[in-house]
Amino acid sequence: MTDSAFRAMSVEEYLRTEEASPFKREYVHGFVYPLHAQAGTSDAHALIAGNIFAALRSLARRKGCYAYASDMRVTTRDRLTYYYPDVMVTCEPRRDDARFKVAPCLLVEVLSKSTAHTEHNAKYHAYTALASLQTYLLVEQDERRVYVYQRGETGWEMHEYSRQDSIPLSCLDAPLTLDEIYEDVR
Repeated sequence: MTDSAFRAMSVEEYLRTEEASPFKREYVHGFVYPLHAQAGTSDAHALIAGNIFAALRSLARRKGCYAYASDMRVTTRDRLTYYYPDVMVTCEPRRDDARFKVAPCLLVEVLSKSTAHTEHNAKYHAYTALASLQTYLLVEQDERRVYVYQRGETGWEMHEYSRQDSIPLSCLDAPLTLDEIYEDVR
């Protein structure tokens, strides 16, 4: 088995070895998936994720919350899955030694051809099962389009935004515009 292949591992071993790993790995119900297999993020992906983080950081701070870029993990309710979202906002208390978050209110994934299926399916189900989550954004990088899942009174509602739209972010009581998301992206 090569380094780029997934492999079986206990959650305890994953948590113990992730910090020393030469590359980031996501953990899903007993299997580790190295993220370096998806290396080579496009310029558009990097700009979009950076733009979103930059816009959300000050909004989060005003609410007493924190925005994180792709190096902070989130775990699922059962603590059997650990993902690295592109951007995350959480209002849970901060600890300097924390290696993952358990109560995000906003999660963002920038879509690519190799990850879109996982982000629309497995990550959608894992993320929306988190009681704290209010908004999940799936952001296209090849076109100006964002799929927004918002927790409503009767469950999850999906809205699609494009052009000059502004996305309401309930956990931050503020909007995020598509102009902010796609700044400098052609």
